[in-house]
Amino acid sequence: MARTFSPDLIQTQREWTRTYEALARTPFRTVLRRRLQLLSCRIASHPYWEAGTGRSAAARTELRHQARTAESQERRPA
Repeated sequence: MARTFSPDLIQTQREWTRTYEALARTPFRTVLRRRLQLLSCRIASHPYWEAGTGRSAAARTELRHQARTAESQERRPA
């Protein structure tokens, strides 16, 4: 069963992924490391995780999957 994440949580995950990819290309960028830490904190402290669904590994995996899907749909030409 697919979970329903709030759009702001999916957007934050998308930003986290983009930042992680940028950091992988240029590993010695302190500003990217700080941004990644900030986004990680925002994801971890999001109110969604306080709901009855819990912080399971499956939920985090599904969040990443939905963020990647949203990213690929946005990049796809119309």
